[in-house]
Formats: sequence, structure tokens, C-alpha cells
Amino acid sequence: MYAYLIVGLLLICGLTYTIRTKFVQIRRFPDMFKYIADKKPVKRKKSLSSFQALMISTGSRVGTGNIAGIATAIIMGGPGAVFWMWVLAIIGASSAFIESTLAQIWKRRSPYGAYRGGPAYYIEQGLGKKWLGIVFAVSLILAFGFGFNALQSFNTTSSFDYYFIETGLNLNQVHFFIGIILVAITALIIFGGMKAIGNVSSIIVPIMALLYMALALFIVFSNINCMGNVFAAIFDNAFSLQSILGGGAGMALLYGTKRGLLSNEAGMGSAPNAAACASVSHPVKQGLIQALSAYIDTFLICTSSAFMVLVFCVTNPDIAYQYNGMPLVQMTLHNSIGEAGIHFMTIAIFFFAFSSIIGNYSYAESNFKFITTNRKALKYFRILCLFPVFFGTLSNLDLAWGLADIFMGIMAVLNILSLFFLGKWALLALKDYDKQRKQGLDPVFYADDYPELPKTECWHKPEKIIQ
Repeated sequence: MYAYLIVGLLLICGLTYTIRTKFVQIRRFPDMFKYIADKKPVKRKKSLSSFQALMISTGSRVGTGNIAGIATAIIMGGPGAVFWMWVLAIIGASSAFIESTLAQIWKRRSPYGAYRGGPAYYIEQGLGKKWLGIVFAVSLILAFGFGFNALQSFNTTSSFDYYFIETGLNLNQVHFFIGIILVAITALIIFGGMKAIGNVSSIIVPIMALLYMALALFIVFSNINCMGNVFAAIFDNAFSLQSILGGGAGMALLYGTKRGLLSNEAGMGSAPNAAACASVSHPVKQGLIQALSAYIDTFLICTSSAFMVLVFCVTNPDIAYQYNGMPLVQMTLHNSIGEAGIHFMTIAIFFFAFSSIIGNYSYAESNFKFITTNRKALKYFRILCLFPVFFGTLSNLDLAWGLADIFMGIMAVLNILSLFFLGKWALLALKDYDKQRKQGLDPVFYADDYPELPKTECWHKPEKIIQ
């Protein structure tokens, strides 16, 4: 499913909308930064800012796959995988733009001032097929709310095993107590609603991302004399059959493509659930910001992991290729900064995994509200979502992880096919945005100006827009 169908659909979708948007992810790159700190045009207390929505989606994207997954891609595909990861991130950013713009167009407003939306919502309103939206919503809840959150909680607790292995303590008991603490913290946040999730994510994600990148820069500059070899290895392996560190160009393309498309989740249908929560004056603004999230994931976090690992591979080729995944990353840090590297990675894994837990839950809640808005049912749903977080600390739950992959595959296929049918409306919004930008205006979108657009709940002229 992932090696052929999903990667192929993501690639086709990304290339299609890269061309149809005239490379919006490149030509409007400066605008992405312009709107990060944009003030909310409709100042409802529980609505999220563009930055908060960006941090929720980035927090969900950034996990152990950005660390261990990159190491695996390099070992299995060669250093050239990093180059193709960069290329596919640029292509995939166009899909991220389209799906997040659509999520904004067909978002809904709750009675309490918050917005919600995502693929289930634009499938229902744009395509007129609620049943298909429900299939998507159920698939996402099973994948993110249950499966992947169990995996992330397992990664969170396992990151502490290093400190207890030699103490003689029973690791299952250690995991049990850590699980209790993790569930309590998670409950405190998710029962606070989307606003609380946005507030926590806007603190954890940027701090941990900056610290992780600072560590990578320290390792790079400490080995600056090796960086010429690192870049030579990347580009040689990306285009030639023989490379400095081994691996064929075909494998580099395969693993780089998979890592570039799957790590940033562009087009997979997850991030639009966060994008819809933002209060903005034009759907395209949040579409651009979510395209930036794909760049942050790949060019900052994944590239930081890649450079650290490649420095180790270049300086210690006889040792490096004996490891893979997280052990390779741990050896890389231990070799560069000693025991402190293990401590830092433990902290990084904990916070990256925890930000994924609350980000994944926010996606699940948005889709649960698509199925029912009953507040009592929502309370029970929140309690139910705490169980995978707890049981994930006690076992890696291989079956749950495998099923989550399948359900994520289902939602990805449904989302990509929906983008092919509904993408024209995102292009219409982009045309409206480009027109206003050329006139020197701060773009404001009104659905009333486009009677051909399927009915939307928001974006109507009677709604007061505060400039």
C-alpha cells in the first residue's frame, strides 16, 4: 500500500498541483512567513491563531520518524536519499497547500467560537457525500486517536529505559508509573479543548525544534571539515549508481521519496484538521502556512537528523553501518558530545512524542465532532482516547500499529482522490488571493463573490472582518 499506491498517488498529486498552482510553494514562499504572526481577523476567544494551528500540525508531524526514520533511509537507501527527500518535500508542499486551503473554505464554527474542519468536512460539503466523510473520519480516529498515539506513548516511555536498565528495577513497573503520569498530563490538556492543545503546542514545538537544530548545527560546525564529503556523498549517491558510502541511485530515490512524502504527511489528510482551526481572513493564508509546516518538518528537523548521521557515517564508516534507526542516532550523538547526547535525545524523544500525542488527539476530536457534536459523547470519547496512551506505555502494540498504518492508508487514498475533484476550488481561492495581492490589499475572501462555489458555512459578507 505504502511502497506503491500511496507514494505514487502523493507524487502525482504533488506534481499536478505544483504545475496548476504555478509553483505556489515557491513563488509565495515569503508570504508564508508574513502570515505566521497574523492577528485573528475574527477575535473569538476559543479560536486559534495561524501560529497555533501551525504548531499543532508541526507537532503531530514531528516524531521519532524524523529522527530514526531518517537514519534508516540513509542506511537503506544511501546518502542520496536526503537529496530526494528535499525534492519531494517541495513537491509535496503543493498538496499541503491545496488540502489546507480546502479545509479553511469548508470549516465550521462551533457555538463556542472555535473552528473545526478537515477532509471529512470538505468531502461532505464539497462532494456532497457525508457517508464518505464518515468513512474518512472513522479511519482517522482509529489511526491517529488510537493506533499512533499508542505508538507515541511507547516511544515516550521507552526513551527512559536507558536510565533504569542497570538499576535492577522491573521495566514494566517503570513503564506503568510513567504511563500514569503521561495519561494525567494528556488528560489535563485534552480536556482543556483545542485552545489548550494550541497553547501547549505553541510552546513545546518551537522550543524543542530550535534546541534540536542547535545541536545539529553544533555537530556540523564541530566537523565542518567533513561537510564537503557529506554533500559530495549526498549528490553523488543521488545521481550515480556507485556512491562514496554505498547504495544505488535507485534505492536512494525510493527511500528519499518515501521519507520526503510520508514524514511531512503532505496530502495524507491529517494536517488540514489543524489548518481548519485557524482564524484567518483568507483560506489561502493558512494554506501557505501549512505548506511551510511541510518545509519545517523536512528542511529543518529531518535535515538536522540527516546531517548528524552523515557526519558520523563519513568520520566513522566502519562503525556507522553496523547500526540502524534510533541506535544509529544515539551512537551519533554519543560520538559527538558524549553521555550528554543520550540525555538530550531522551528529552527530545519525550517532547516530540508527547507533542504528537496531543496533536494526533486534536485530529481525532475534530473528526469525532464531524460524526456527532454531543458534548456528553465527547467527554466519553476523550476518556476512551486516554486508554491507548496508557496501554501503549506497556507494549509496542505491533498489531495496533499495523492496523493504524492500514487506516491511515485508507484516509490518505480518500483524501488524495478528493483533492483531484475539489482542487479547483482551492485554485479559485488562490486566484482571488493573487488578484488582491497584486492590488496591494491584505486579502479577504468572500464566498458570496463566487456563486459557483459549493455552499460554505463561513466566509460570508455579513460576518464582520476586523482588519
